[in-house]
Amino acid sequence: MNPPDSSPEPQGWGPRPPEGPPPRGAPPQPAPPSYPYAPRPPARRRRRWPWVVLGLVLLLLGGCAALFAVFVNEVAEEAGRPARITYAATGTAPRATVSYSTWRDGRASSSQIGDQPLPWTKAITTKGFAKGGSLVVTLGADGGTATCSVTVDDSPPVTATASGPFASAVCEGF
Repeated sequence: MNPPDSSPEPQGWGPRPPEGPPPRGAPPQPAPPSYPYAPRPPARRRRRWPWVVLGLVLLLLGGCAALFAVFVNEVAEEAGRPARITYAATGTAPRATVSYSTWRDGRASSSQIGDQPLPWTKAITTKGFAKGGSLVVTLGADGGTATCSVTVDDSPPVTATASGPFASAVCEGF
């Protein structure tokens, strides 16, 4: 027979926790460990859809910014490009009044030449985004025919024809 162990605590188990409530002012004791193989509650899954939506919105904004930058660059290049505008008036009338206008370097410019013999030609070079204007050839009391023609760089000309007393040929939209 084995002699009884005289120690109050079993071997290998460590000290026993004190019985009763903890004394006043003592730090709180940790809870006893749970069974190590106890099932844990499932981990809460994080929502991914807000991050996906945020990523899509950022991609959309970046694409819009890139398109805007390309558009601004194209407009700036077109505004700085010089253009050669050629005005011409021809016809059977001996004389006509010629009025023309255009945008020159961002400002409207217009001129009128009265009692001008036909044919008449004027060429100017301008730059700026707005390059258009108008050409009006007005016949006198004697009538006849008049044709106006405006050519911008190498594009096809804009033409109009008028006949009769005080008739006007108007070229615009170039």
